[in-house]
Parts: sequence; structure tokens; C-alpha cells
Amino acid sequence: MTMINYGFLIDQSKCIGCHACSTACKSENQVPLGVYRTWVKYVETGAYPDVRRRFQVTRCNHCANPPCVRICPVTAMYQRDDGIVEFDPSICIGCKSCMQACPYDSIYLDPETNTAAKCHFCAHRLDVGLEPACVVVCPEHAILAGDLNDPASEISRKLSTAQVTVRKPEQGTAPKLFYINGNDWSLHPSAAQTRDSYLWADKITEQNASPYARGGLTLPVLTAKSGAPIRTPQTQGQPLNGPIQIGGRVAEHMVQTAYNAQHKINWHWELPSYLVTKNIAGGLFMLLSLGSMFNLFSFDSATFLATGFTAMVFMLITTVLLIKDLSQPKRFLNILLRPQWKSWVARGAYIMVMFTAVAGLWWLFEGAAYLGWLPAEFIASIRPVAAWIVFPFALGVVIYTAFLLGQAEGRDMWQSNLLPFQLLAQSMMVASGVFFVLNLFANFPADLTALLTVLFPASLAVNLLMTFAGKLNSFPTDTAMLASREMTHGRFRIHYWLGGIVLGHVIPLVLLLAFSGFAPLAVPCTVVGLFFYEYAFVMAPQYIPNS
Repeated sequence: MTMINYGFLIDQSKCIGCHACSTACKSENQVPLGVYRTWVKYVETGAYPDVRRRFQVTRCNHCANPPCVRICPVTAMYQRDDGIVEFDPSICIGCKSCMQACPYDSIYLDPETNTAAKCHFCAHRLDVGLEPACVVVCPEHAILAGDLNDPASEISRKLSTAQVTVRKPEQGTAPKLFYINGNDWSLHPSAAQTRDSYLWADKITEQNASPYARGGLTLPVLTAKSGAPIRTPQTQGQPLNGPIQIGGRVAEHMVQTAYNAQHKINWHWELPSYLVTKNIAGGLFMLLSLGSMFNLFSFDSATFLATGFTAMVFMLITTVLLIKDLSQPKRFLNILLRPQWKSWVARGAYIMVMFTAVAGLWWLFEGAAYLGWLPAEFIASIRPVAAWIVFPFALGVVIYTAFLLGQAEGRDMWQSNLLPFQLLAQSMMVASGVFFVLNLFANFPADLTALLTVLFPASLAVNLLMTFAGKLNSFPTDTAMLASREMTHGRFRIHYWLGGIVLGHVIPLVLLLAFSGFAPLAVPCTVVGLFFYEYAFVMAPQYIPNS
């Protein structure tokens, strides 16, 4: 027996932009104001009076390989046997990871339940033999829904004869929302950005004007060998005299997005903060473990107790930040009680729990030896074993976020093979710096201080090189490139350059090269600068639309 496989087909040549589908969806599923499960995007092409408005019905693609299901840590987002991607708001913890994983902006945070929600194919109607509300209400029969595996179904018969397209096939999600007469300007969100235009009105801004007209400059006259005048190459992205003029009117390069649903930013300052705090906690125990494993410095319980306690404090701050960022913080135990093991959110939670347990146990044993409750010789004998156990968990705490962000397939800039190594370098940078600060309050061995004097500036230099190396990589998609430009040249350029690069790297390196005694002053610069860098890194891709 062939398995049912539901999908949508939308004939854009029939759509009249009446919004009946989005209205019916809101009514049927009681969708709150300000969020959307189905919406109609307007894109206008041409120049007056030869203008055409194109409509695109947009919703969840019910992908055959849905990344939102893979990243959900508690199986609140799941795929039914019939191919429908469904969600369970009763167990959702509101981590918002599924929204970052969706390449189509199809998932939103319900303002009434504080849980993820989206189009669910009106599964409650299908289960009783009814069609989705949007299909029933469409006056032009532009929306078809049905079993793609049934050759006799209307949607299968239509797909067998029509030329169709899907959104972002390069993502490998195998979307099952097909478009007849889908327009490239509508399908690709970066083709015409919404913020550059208004509905039914041209938006002329200072940024659109010619840079030469603003500055009152005149172009030098150059000629070719034939005597023909040559134009001087223009600034990238700024054509001569601004947008194309047709009949005295601005054509805006013949296309503009006139209307689209607006989607909120989901992750804010909590995530960049947690990246810094967990890098410190994991990095401190990595250094302690490496010191014990390879005898890199003289080991004593006083040094370990001061450093280990500091790491546990930063781990506690990390936990508080993660719980605070949940929209349903009271359900945070769901991630431990019903984990979905393909999710790096769930894996990361268990890595942090195991790290806290084994590192905390090691710290308690060292404390017992320091107080004379356990023989010092016994602790010295088990210390290398404890170090080998703790080190992989400390390393996991530091780098697992790279794999988590790798599952966030809606943000292509985060899909970097360099990211685990950069997180490791960042951890060594801030952890060795915090060691320096602790040296002000505890008398560390001289060989440990000598090691930190080399490690701190070396890790700063390595991380700075890796940061620039990441910008030299070719970007696999236009959204990754746009996000990178948003970070380095757009609204987050001050966070990136003045915060991440100058404050986080250049100033500390200058201070350390001038005098090693400036290390305690360089440490806060490094930590704050790393936060600014992570803030730009986390926020910039979220400003690039996926729909």
C-alpha cells in the first residue's frame, strides 16, 4: 500500500491577491493578529504605465526533509506519516530554534501561547475528510492540496502536466509547496527587499541618490583608443545617477516588493552572552585538564579551586541565560526528560549537564583534599584520570554551538566549517584572560603565569586571523553574503569593527605588547569585545528575509 504524501500546488496565474486564503486560515485556526500562517506577497514589475503586480501565496512548505523537525529538542515540531509537518504547542519550550532552521520564514512565535506555530495543512480537517480552509475558500481554485502519491488525485494530475517550481530548492529540504507560473522576483526574497519600498508608493531616499550628485563632484572625462568617452567605474551597488529613469519616473530597476508579511527577530542579546560565558567556563576547565594531562604547569589545589569555582559560576550564568531566552521557561526540563536526539539543542543540553556534573565532582574532590578530608596523594593519583574525563565534555561545551548553528538552515552565514575552530580559539582567548585576572587574587605557580603570558596574546592573534579568514571564504548563497555584509558594512558594522575587532583584539594586543602587566586591563576589553562580535554574528543573519 502506497503511503500518503500530502502537498500543495498554487497556480500563481490564477491568484488575484484577494487574501481569502490568509483570512480563512486565521479564522479556521484562530491565528492571532500580527502573525501569519498563510500570507500573500505582492511584487510589482515594470514601469508606469506598463506595470504588473504579481501575487505569491506563501506558507509552510511541508518539506520532505524538514530542518525544523531535526532541530527541535523536544519533538514539539514533528512530521506525520502522511508528510504533514505538525507541531504540539503543549510541549514546546519556546527555544525558537525551529524558526532559525526554517529557510522560508514559515514559523512564528504565537503571542498568546508563547510557543512555535505555523501552517499545519489543516490536519484536523483532513483527518475528518475535509480539505484545508484555504483550498475551500479560494474563489479561483488557485490552491490545490492532496496526496502527491495518488496518481488519480487532482494535484498529481496537474503536476504531471504543468511546469512548476519551488522556493530555495538548493537547501535540500525538498519542499512540497509547488508553484505554477512562479515568478523569480517573488520566489527569491533577496531579489527586491521590502524595506526599500512602500505599498503603492515610490520610496526615494538619500541612499538612492547618486553619490556624485550628493557630493557635487564631476566625473573625469576619459576616452578609449577610438575616441569614445569612457565612464569611470562606479561604487559597487550604486549605479550612475541612481535608479533607472523611464519617462521621468523611477523604475527602481523594474521591480519592487510592494507588500510582504513582516517577521520578528527571534534571538537577541541572550545568545551572544551565553556564547561568551560558556566559552569561559569550558575554556577554564580545558586549560586545567590539559595542565594535568600533560604536566604543562605545577598543579595545586588552591589554583584549581579558584579557577574551578569561577568556571562553575560562569556555567550557572550560562544556564540562567538559556532558560531566560525560552518563551516557555517553566518547561525547560522537557529538554532533559523528552530529548529529540538528532537536535544539537538537546545534545548540547546534555553535554552541559554532564560537564557540570563531572567538573563539579572533580572540584569537590580537590576541595576535600585542600581541607585535609582526603589524602593529597590520592587526589594527585586520580587527577590525570579526572582530567581525561572532563576534557571532552569541556571541549563539547565550547564547540557544540557550531553544530547547533549548522542545523539552523535558515541562516546560511552560520553554515561555516570554520566555526568549531573559531569557537575553540575564542574560548582559549577569554579563558586564559580570566586566568590572568584570577592571578590577582590567588598566588598561581610561576610556570602557569609564564604559560598564560604566551597563551593569552597568541590566542588573541589566532582568533583575529581566523575571524578575517572567515570573511575571505566564498559564500555559498546570496543570503550568506548579504548577512556578512550586514555584519561588516551594515547596521552592525560598529559592533563588528569597533567592538569585536578593535576593542576585542587590537587594544588587548597593543596593551600586552607594551607591557605584560597590562594583562588584567586587557581582559575586560577582550570579553566585552567578544560579546560585541558575537552580537553582530548572531543578529546580522536574522535581518536577511527568507520570504
